Amino acid sequence: MTSFSSDLTGKTALVTGASSGIGRHLAKVLAKAGARVAIAARRTDALAELAKEIKEAGGRAMPVRLDVGDAASVREAVVCTETELGGLSMLVNNAGVAVTKPLFEQEEADWDRVVDTNLKGAWMMSREAARHMAERERPGSIAHIASILGIQGTGQVTVYCASKGGLINMTRALAADLAGHGIRVNAIAPGYIETDINREFLNSGAGERLMKRVPQRRFGQLRDLDGPLLLLASDASAYMTGSVITVDGGMSSVT
Repeated sequence: MTSFSSDLTGKTALVTGASSGIGRHLAKVLAKAGARVAIAARRTDALAELAKEIKEAGGRAMPVRLDVGDAASVREAVVCTETELGGLSMLVNNAGVAVTKPLFEQEEADWDRVVDTNLKGAWMMSREAARHMAERERPGSIAHIASILGIQGTGQVTVYCASKGGLINMTRALAADLAGHGIRVNAIAPGYIETDINREFLNSGAGERLMKRVPQRRFGQLRDLDGPLLLLASDASAYMTGSVITVDGGMSSVT
């Protein structure tokens, strides 16, 4: 029997949208597993705090200012990561935004903001990271943080649903493009994961009604994403590419 390890010692990872929420947590998970982590976002003050926390826990992290919607910023972030931390082998595309409005109140600017961040930004990050990996003949892994709302829609977040649906299909297309370079591309599609941003809503009456639609009768915790992330970051997923892992307590299977 062959066993696998989630030890990422010697690996370099870059996590976008790492200043808060899911991205912040995933950066800490990768650092704890031994990876050198570039933590990237526009909010550099929050990144400095996170880097300090990771260092105090025995890990290594470097803040990188990044706007995923800006091609020059994307290129600079990847070059900075490789220069300071070593060859990039793992990219986590987590940066994302949402606009919640009734359809007739949604504006073209809302579409541009959400799609440019969630979809175009992930495409630019993936292309640039994969280019560096391929030119150096270095195998690697790209993980997109999608959403079950990319699989099933819901009201008032039309643009978000469209962007995450596109991200899921882009995962499959990039997997086909990059397999020959030894680069795996997969996605994690979380359901409702409790964070500081949504905790008040999830604990409200509306949140309780929503929970009844989840077969496990609970919302996800950040730790529920640890296993899927480490699977995709490690050689345990060596024969996985183009896969979408749902982490939603079974919600997408019944609605």
